[in-house]
Amino acid sequence: NEKVRAKVGELAGQVDVVLGNLEDAIPIESKEAAREGFIAMAKATDFGATGLWVRVNALNSPWLLDDLTRIVGEIGDKLDVVMVPKVEGPWDIHFVDQYLALLEARHGVKKPILVHAILETAQGVNNVAAIAAASPRMQGMSLGPADLAASRGMKTTRVGGGHPDYRTLGDVIEGGRTSAQQDPWHYTIARMVDACMAHGLKAFYGPFGDFSDAEACEAQFRNAFLLGCAGAWTLHPSQIAIAKRVFSPDAGEVAFAKKILAAMPDGSGAVMIDGKMQDDATWKQAKVIVDLARQVAAKDRDYADIYGF
Repeated sequence: NEKVRAKVGELAGQVDVVLGNLEDAIPIESKEAAREGFIAMAKATDFGATGLWVRVNALNSPWLLDDLTRIVGEIGDKLDVVMVPKVEGPWDIHFVDQYLALLEARHGVKKPILVHAILETAQGVNNVAAIAAASPRMQGMSLGPADLAASRGMKTTRVGGGHPDYRTLGDVIEGGRTSAQQDPWHYTIARMVDACMAHGLKAFYGPFGDFSDAEACEAQFRNAFLLGCAGAWTLHPSQIAIAKRVFSPDAGEVAFAKKILAAMPDGSGAVMIDGKMQDDATWKQAKVIVDLARQVAAKDRDYADIYGF
């Protein structure tokens, strides 16, 4: 999309990753044009510290081999990550790993291109731990809620987020009973995070399709953040600010975490801080928060000031 491509240079400085999507969003008759457009955009843009990724077509499609061959051959040294959709098991990662190795050797690519898997089938979720361990190229995984919902036979047409019918009921009390909508992706996100963290990978929430519902988008992103996800996809510029806000830790949490680290420099023993006991386990929790805050601050001067770095 030439209109979108023209904005990439401006958007690149606002995000961590620019991802060129060649898969489901592209009509069959436009597959080759999309590939060439991605290559042209990559050549024309200075991404600086922002990562350049490409979401190639599925392994069982007639376009995958040309996607990898053309892109690595043309911009292999600029490309950081290949995102592979509909990964079903470690065998899919093994194939991509080996094919990338052949292309890197042929074209003299100076650094290994990493692989990011999208979990969007029931079999993929079933094999999530094996996928995480499949290759040293593995960078991380993303949840693909729409395709996964179809693969599981879930009864929803929503792209991510909750559903008004997925609820729990409180006990009957005077005046009625309370009811609360639940998160149908909680189980899958937790499994994905466990598999990723066990192998040093990054877990991401995928797309949230309703651009008009910023509140629901923020709630879904925040659930993923609290469960351990490192980030989320933004499908529309309006979602960038939401993701930035959610995946940057709260300033109060950072300040309290810094107190814990300062009181227990080597992480041993136990101390009382603001009426709460802190020990080696909470020291580890605090370190997660402070380390993330430092990452955010390193890229954003405003957050560096907020966090006091």
